[in-house]
Amino acid sequence: MKTENQNFQKHRVHETLAHSYSLCFALFLAGAGLDIAFNFKVSDSFLMAPIGVFFLIFGTFLILWAQKTSRNLKKENISKETFYHGPYKYTRGPTHWGIFFLIIGFGMIVNTLFIILSALVSLLVSKFTFLDKQEKLLEEKYGAPYREYKKTVKF
Repeated sequence: MKTENQNFQKHRVHETLAHSYSLCFALFLAGAGLDIAFNFKVSDSFLMAPIGVFFLIFGTFLILWAQKTSRNLKKENISKETFYHGPYKYTRGPTHWGIFFLIIGFGMIVNTLFIILSALVSLLVSKFTFLDKQEKLLEEKYGAPYREYKKTVKF
């Protein structure tokens, strides 16, 4: 049975993630608005769209894989290996990377500068604001096993 503190911590982690995803969406909309207003193109290369499609597919796959993996997290007998599954073997924030690739891919397909810049800005702000906060909450919740996981998975 979950304690009140565990439910509170889970809520705070999800709240932090929701704020981060909302920021990504808001910056995407701001980038789209700036692209409509100023219409700066990134490149005239015919490769932009196919690379953008690849990023869209990759980003979607990464998000789905991360969500499926996190749903199947075993919460009993927590160890460093508990967190070391799916895309979490490679990065501690796979959903954020997936969103980044989705936005970059879309920006490349429509060949617009500000959408691509908004992806970069949202990734940086998410990393240094929201993901740091999320990781502190996860350290509070899981303690030493999560700290060991962070030492293993740097990215």
